[in-house]
Amino acid sequence: MTAYRQALESLRLQRGDARALARAAAAADPESVPARLLEATVLVLSREVRDFEAAGWAFAPLARLVENAHVGALAAALDSDLGLACRIYDEILAADPDDFLALWAAQLMDYFSGNADAMRTRSARVLALRPEDHAVLSMHAFALQECGLYAEATNTALRALELEPRDLRAEHAVLHVYEMRGEAAEALRWAAPRANDWHGAHHMWWHLALFMTTLERPGAALALYDQKFRDDTLAVLIDASALLWRLQLQGVEVGRRFTPLAARWAAHAEDAHCAFNDLHAMMAFAGAQRFDLAERLLAAQERRLTRPFGANFHMTRLVGHPACRALAAYGRGDFRGAEALLRSLPPVAHRIGGSHAQRDILQLTRAAAAARRSNPTRGENHVFALSQRLAAA
Repeated sequence: MTAYRQALESLRLQRGDARALARAAAAADPESVPARLLEATVLVLSREVRDFEAAGWAFAPLARLVENAHVGALAAALDSDLGLACRIYDEILAADPDDFLALWAAQLMDYFSGNADAMRTRSARVLALRPEDHAVLSMHAFALQECGLYAEATNTALRALELEPRDLRAEHAVLHVYEMRGEAAEALRWAAPRANDWHGAHHMWWHLALFMTTLERPGAALALYDQKFRDDTLAVLIDASALLWRLQLQGVEVGRRFTPLAARWAAHAEDAHCAFNDLHAMMAFAGAQRFDLAERLLAAQERRLTRPFGANFHMTRLVGHPACRALAAYGRGDFRGAEALLRSLPPVAHRIGGSHAQRDILQLTRAAAAARRSNPTRGENHVFALSQRLAAA
């Protein structure tokens, strides 16, 4: 199998290092427009600012080789206009529903923007024309669960797994359904025979760690943290922060784990490229009491807000900056200030991106801050009960 086909297969299965494979495909055949398109698209959709910058370099020779709708979508994405890029991809899919790269890119952009309805509408439209494509089924399953359609999501994901048992995206959708339904024990039973095949799929282990925390098995969750979250890729750092912060909110003693995690995040303190990243970096900085790094992050966000353009400007202004200030306040013990900042987040806070399971951290932190404000010695015991009441408020 060529590097190009391997890269596409990686995207379809959500397995392996699609970025490395796409770069290898472009290097193997620099005149190949499909390989160049794949490389630039994978890079532009990384949350890593250095990959985003590399996407510009990958785009330059591509723009000289060809002029088509994919190139137009890439140009829009490089200008941080994800809405325009998605509209172009939808036009591509209307003409050619077999264009998997267009579907993958558009779905990921809407995921980054927290636009679950758009994800569901698009995948449903393509699925109607490709009902036996496991990758389309698994994308649709994930979109369905983000829209709260859990039974339909499960059935769709299981159908994808019948067609392709290695489809990690479909397994991921099933885990999300279990998470949203609060069915932790059932999730662990379902995952047990599958987990040995999750090589390098740290995010799947993150879900298992969340189920363990729900079942009051923090020791098992921390053991997974120590085993599975060692490298310094952004995706791993994000999951590591999210897990430790949740455990700390529950009153679990996490030892000194935040200290090395904050050091691993330090290189990203001034990225201000993605508000979702910033939020998770701040968890590590606040958890480690590294307020020097927290202040660098906040200052970088403030500099970003002086440039009023692009998707991340709005995400940072509306959600990222106030949420990061709230986490820093929480880390300093200013629970009243943290709760007030989180309470003031606008109804569009979901546009910070990520899944419901990931964004729940804002609600959990607000609940913890409210509980500790009123009773600092017992607050953690009421976090999850309070979070349910606050969510309904």
